[in-house]
Amino acid sequence: MSPLPRLGALIALAGLAACAPSPASLPAAPVAAGSSISVQTVSVPLNPEAPGQTAIGGFTYAGGIQLSSSETSRFHGLSDLAVDADGRLTAISDEGDLIEGQLVFEAGRLAGLEDVTLQPLSGLDGGTLPNKEMSDAEGLAILAGGDRLVSFERQARIWLYPAAGGPPRAVSAPEADFPLNGGLEALAADPERGPDAYVAGGEESGQTWLCRLATPCVAGPTVDKAPEFGLVAMRRLPGDQSAYLLRAWDPLRGNRIVLSVTGASGELARLEMARPLTVDNFEGLDFVPRPEGGYRVYILSDDNFSANQRTLLMAFDWTP
Repeated sequence: MSPLPRLGALIALAGLAACAPSPASLPAAPVAAGSSISVQTVSVPLNPEAPGQTAIGGFTYAGGIQLSSSETSRFHGLSDLAVDADGRLTAISDEGDLIEGQLVFEAGRLAGLEDVTLQPLSGLDGGTLPNKEMSDAEGLAILAGGDRLVSFERQARIWLYPAAGGPPRAVSAPEADFPLNGGLEALAADPERGPDAYVAGGEESGQTWLCRLATPCVAGPTVDKAPEFGLVAMRRLPGDQSAYLLRAWDPLRGNRIVLSVTGASGELARLEMARPLTVDNFEGLDFVPRPEGGYRVYILSDDNFSANQRTLLMAFDWTP
């Protein structure tokens, strides 16, 4: 937020206004735009206090951007993402919106986002979702055929949005009693188990479930995490490996995240971020295979529609 203008500047502007045409009045706050929106991006360092830092352990920083839009009040609360091999991004928001865009790279590093569209997720009847209880989308998984799975938190459920378009349909979801704001945050396709397989995870409990579209979910492993951390995103990797994104916050230390990659032999890699690193309320995660080997890892933060938080998209390169 910009500082308030000084009194002298206001007086000078008032004098100029006498000989200038009156500008059109602007809305008090950004309003909803059409499906196509302009997004502004600003590059962010990995560590503002040490600009030369380029890695965290085995994860090499590959660029990061802060995202915002002056055209709509709905470009906030981004809670999960998927990125394809061509850099096409899909994201969902806490208010039930679907965001798509094309990532921009400079010398291989993440540098921007363009050609962005924003549109509401539909309900089972094809209409818009009626309220926050129904629209709190938290997890996103894209199956092999392009169908999108979305998990919702407050009214816990998983819906499949067909790749060909049209209304969604309900699919198998864990049968569990979730806390109001600690439910189905994590969702991931599980292609090694089949084209219709996916995994889901509870934020507060760390419990995971193995699911298929038309058969009941069964309990899987519980993520090993400290009590103050919540499981907010996960991805399945080849070789029966899993990546878990864990998040914590307290007023003294602020936001902290842990990205843990595990396999049959235990933890394979770990990325931890806290101040003074560039960190916020990271909730979204994706791993994109690189042609030269390894992965481009993306993490996305949810600003909670708050002026005190930011929408950050950061990239890391990691080779197992």
